[in-house]
Amino acid sequence: MPPDPIEHVMPERPDQPLATGPDTGAQQHYRALERLYASAPINQKFASSLHIPGEGLSQLRFTVMPEDYHAAGAAHGTIYFKMLDDAAFYAANTLATDRFLLTTSFNLHFTKPVRAGTVIAEGRWVTGKRRVFVAEARLVDEAGDEIGRGTGTFMRSRMALSSLPGYAADAADGAME
Repeated sequence: MPPDPIEHVMPERPDQPLATGPDTGAQQHYRALERLYASAPINQKFASSLHIPGEGLSQLRFTVMPEDYHAAGAAHGTIYFKMLDDAAFYAANTLATDRFLLTTSFNLHFTKPVRAGTVIAEGRWVTGKRRVFVAEARLVDEAGDEIGRGTGTFMRSRMALSSLPGYAADAADGAME
């Protein structure tokens, strides 16, 4: 059985930068996307952080807490969607350096319930570079088990990334964890 393509594109140590020295233009874009994620009001409601290790890739670290549960005591599907959509979205937006992307569709598959703990959402760009982008993501629990998977379609908006609060370099003060 061939290895899962997402599983083998993420760096072993996502907390480590891919390069040293001054940031390249691409790395500046990745850091700006990370700031944008941290500055979004919705993300203040979740214990989460975004890391972009390279073009077409993203990794979200998300802590699931009892406040995220449905009545049967596991994370509600909205948590799965949020993590999968964000991971796929940011993987795709690494390739769009000028415009904010919008989710136009997203399909997800739940494979295992998750309770309290850390979940990693790994995003990977699949295709598209002009107007429409396709990216996929998967969720992995603390035991290393895949708990969900999704594929999204994203379209360029009219919003310039540079016009969004949080994307600019001066937004770095206080925006990150």
